[in-house]
Order: sequence, then C-alpha cells, then structure tokens
Amino acid sequence: METRLVLVFSDGACSGNPGPGGWGSIVVTTDGQVTELGGHEPDTTNNKMELMAVGRALRHLERTPGPILIHTDSTYVIQGITRWVFGWSQRGWKTATGGEVANVIYWKRLMAVLAQRKQDFPGEAATVEWRYVRGHSGVPGNERVDEIAVAFSRRQRVTLYVGPLQGYGVAVAEVPEETEPPEEKPRKSKSSGKTYSYLSQVGSSVKRHTTWAACERRVKGVSGARFKKTTSAQDESRVLEEWDVRPEDVKAED
Repeated sequence: METRLVLVFSDGACSGNPGPGGWGSIVVTTDGQVTELGGHEPDTTNNKMELMAVGRALRHLERTPGPILIHTDSTYVIQGITRWVFGWSQRGWKTATGGEVANVIYWKRLMAVLAQRKQDFPGEAATVEWRYVRGHSGVPGNERVDEIAVAFSRRQRVTLYVGPLQGYGVAVAEVPEETEPPEEKPRKSKSSGKTYSYLSQVGSSVKRHTTWAACERRVKGVSGARFKKTTSAQDESRVLEEWDVRPEDVKAED
C-alpha cells in the first residue's frame, strides 16, 4: 500500500510540566514505509516535547521531498509555526508584550528546518501542512504517538516499529475530516469590562480566576508564584504563551 503524501503524527508528554518528558512521532513515506521515532528528556516541559516531536520528524525527512502533512494535537505548535513565529522573529524574538519568547531555541530550529526544505526542494515538494487532531479522541495515529511519548517520559520499554505500512498495526490513514484548530471563543467577564481573566501560577499549576481577590488569595505569600490580569482572549493566550503553558492545562478557580 502506498500513500500519496508523506504523513506525520507527533506528540509530546511531560510528568509535572516541568519534569521528565518524552516525545513520539510516526513517519509514513510515499513508498509505504513506516518509521516510529521517540525519545526522553529528564527535565523539560510538554510544549518543548511537542516541538521536539515535530522537529525530529522533519529532520528524519530532510532528504525526502514532500509534501508533508503533520498531524498534532498541540494548538501551541500549530498557531506558533503558522502565525506567531513571524511576529516573534521580526521583533527580535520578543512577544507582543515585550517578554522573552518561550522555547525560542526550539522555534528557531523548527524554522531553520522548514527554510532548508524550501532551499533543497522545488515548489510543492517543500510544502508542509499542519493538521490538528483532538487528543485522546480515538485517532489511531495520535493515540500511538501519545503512547510512545508517555512511555518515554516514564522511561518504560517501548518497541518502535520500522517497516512496511502493510505490516503496521496502526490505521494511520484514519484521520478526522475536520483538522482545523479550535477557535478561541469569547468569554464573558464577571468583573469589570476591561478585565477578561486573572491568571495565577503556583509551581506548575495555573488557574484562571474571575476576580482579583481570588487570584490574590492564591498567590499571596507564595514564593515564586506568578499572576497576571488579562484583557481579552488574545491577551490571555499571549500570557500563557510567555509562561509556556497550554490553554487546555489551565484550571478554573475552585
């Protein structure tokens, strides 16, 4: 069985965030060959592992003409590489609010790999498309890379498959029709019209509060705690980006 395009699935995992992490990727080339990739990092974050998984898959394909379809459940990766990186690079790798871009080395490496593909391959052969798949929704390729990433994060034994697609036990061709990242939905503020949310971070736990009083109670007197008022959904996304936190990891106040 042959595929018309190079298919990639990627995922990252981290225990504690930061903490020990792992990444996993599946690469299916047009000649019907499957290669599973994976690795471990002793002290990292989930977003770093998501970026590592994508970057290593593209490195594996650096001598293979595209087009490539990359499937990931990380909106951070998709929004970053298709939108944010252009502004970051123009601003000298600063965020819109003037802060340091999180994971800048990983982003620069990823941009370098993509730029090299454009130099090495003509036109469509250098194309890389980014597709979103919802995590833990039964998509076979996504479930498998999650399994690989989690196993490596826990230093568990995992056998990586390398061989023909026809002998592969994962139905990687089964992907959902809807592959656009979820849109940010406006959220009504319960406080003043200029306040969208208050964010607090204690250790690796980030919470969203609707009042400053609730946020203050959580961070007051706590060494190393962070807090921030946001004024819109976009502003909240920028803060989480600076803190290297995925939106889905933010918890609502108790």
